[in-house]
Amino acid sequence: MIKFIPTEEECVFPTDKVGGAFHLAFYVDDEIATIASFFPKNYKDRAELGYQLRGMATDTPFLGKGYGKQLVEFAVAYIKKTNAQYIWCNARTSAVKFYEKLGFELVSEEFEIAGVGPHYEMILNLY
Repeated sequence: MIKFIPTEEECVFPTDKVGGAFHLAFYVDDEIATIASFFPKNYKDRAELGYQLRGMATDTPFLGKGYGKQLVEFAVAYIKKTNAQYIWCNARTSAVKFYEKLGFELVSEEFEIAGVGPHYEMILNLY
């Protein structure tokens, strides 16, 4: 199996050092199946505390097995303890149905992230 191994620079977000930021990985037999990063960041002009989900990815052999769902559900339970009111993300167009099944709602028109592809902004209200 050929795997893409990113450089260290590709694995680091400027928001990694924000207070309250955390990273999750779901392991299967000592192999990383799914990853995601979360950090406090309000969505646009919303005044309530929010978290942004960023950099979620699932390795191809693990797609469709529910690992991403379990990872997000764990993050939701953790973030609820921070008194955040919502989680938001820039979801790849191809992942919209995944996020909708978890309760996220579309809040934007489709837009392009240069070099990455088409996305939608989505929000999961926690309360």
